[in-house]
Amino acid sequence: MATETTTTFDSNEIFVVFVLGGPGSGKGTQCAYIKRDYDFVHLSAGDLLREEQHRPGSEYGELINNYIREGEIVPMEVTILLLEKAMKESRDTENKTRFLIDGFPRKMDQAIKFESTVVESQFTLYFEASEETLRKRLLKRGESSGRIDDNSESIKKRFKTFEETSYPVIEDFMARGKVRKIDAEQSIEEVFEEVKKIFETAF
Repeated sequence: MATETTTTFDSNEIFVVFVLGGPGSGKGTQCAYIKRDYDFVHLSAGDLLREEQHRPGSEYGELINNYIREGEIVPMEVTILLLEKAMKESRDTENKTRFLIDGFPRKMDQAIKFESTVVESQFTLYFEASEETLRKRLLKRGESSGRIDDNSESIKKRFKTFEETSYPVIEDFMARGKVRKIDAEQSIEEVFEEVKKIFETAF
């Protein structure tokens, strides 16, 4: 008989929601609202990696640097470790037990690894919008954001990556009834109205 892996946290005590959606679907904005109204800690995998990259004396800084410079995905073990560490800190210092994990998992193996070692997610919030809408938003954002990946060429690549790697994760969770889909074509306020309906019944 296979031995069961124990996760770091108990899913009855720690509430994790994955937040996924194509680039420009408004994940960050909605996470800020959820954090404000429902007492969640917002963890962005990308932000955690960037912070670690610049943290003096970090044992992973150089490794993260190399992967990002080569345009490759940082090994999931590192990302998961940083997420787990941030969750532990929030729980131990601020007694926080609700977490929004934004832009993760990006691939199926990341989802499996996180849920089998850290904690099982409650559900995935998926912000769905057409490629055309997202492209317009990103190009508009690129005019003022200063982000180097908000240009036509990069946007095309980011859509392709999302389609090939992230979407299968959403499909898998959907098959297990663990996806809450939101129409992200609407205005920010309308989208948040839908989000609220989901969170009002989640606890």
